[in-house]
Amino acid sequence: MTAITDGELKTAFGETVRKFRTARGLSQEKLAERANIHRTYIGDVERGLRNIALVNMRRIASALEVSLSALIAEMEKREDA
Repeated sequence: MTAITDGELKTAFGETVRKFRTARGLSQEKLAERANIHRTYIGDVERGLRNIALVNMRRIASALEVSLSALIAEMEKREDA
């Protein structure tokens, strides 16, 4: 695996969240509601603008009904592509 920048890591995580969210037919607003996180925060995460805290990562994974490890594994697949 090649080293990636912090920005690339945040972008990869955001793209992964968006992939899971859209696959489940959720709007950013609905995901935010389920995760108890503000809608604009979700948008920032998906655009790679947030250095997201572990607690919020877990909240988002739970709201997407996926394990945090599955979310991370999918993100890592995107990094390697």
